[in-house]
Amino acid sequence: MTRAEKTAVTFRIVINRPVTGVLYSLQSKDGQPLDPKSSRKGEPLTFEFPVRVAPGPKFSGDQVRREGPERRFVYIRIGQLAGDQSSPWSRRMKIDIHDIGDAMLVRAVNAGNAVELMVSGTGEDGTPACATVQSARCVGA
Repeated sequence: MTRAEKTAVTFRIVINRPVTGVLYSLQSKDGQPLDPKSSRKGEPLTFEFPVRVAPGPKFSGDQVRREGPERRFVYIRIGQLAGDQSSPWSRRMKIDIHDIGDAMLVRAVNAGNAVELMVSGTGEDGTPACATVQSARCVGA
C-alpha cells in the first residue's frame, strides 16, 4: 500500500475526570512524553494528533502503536511516565483504535472533523486509570 492511499485524520483523545494535579501526556514515537498537561480542578484534558488511515481500515502514525497483525492503539502516559518524577504513579493507558469502523472514519473525513475518543482518567479506586481503558467514540468538530 502506498502512502498516497492513506488519508490523514485528526484524532482527539479527551480524558474526562483526570486525577487533579497528575500529569498526563501522549507517548511520542520514541517513547517519551509528548504534550504533558494536568488538570487543576478536574476539567477534561485534550490531546490531538494526526493518524494516517488506509483501507481496511489500517492505522499508522507517530502515536500509533501495534500489537500483532491487527491491534492498533495509542498510549497516554501518566505521572512519572509523563515527566513528573515526583508523582507516586508511573502508569500508561492503552486506548484501542483498531476497532473504529469505516463509517465513522468516512464521516470524519468528509465533514473535516476529528475522530474523538473519550476516556475516564480516574479508575474505580480513585487513582489514575491505566492498562486498557474503554472509550466512548463520536465524531466531533
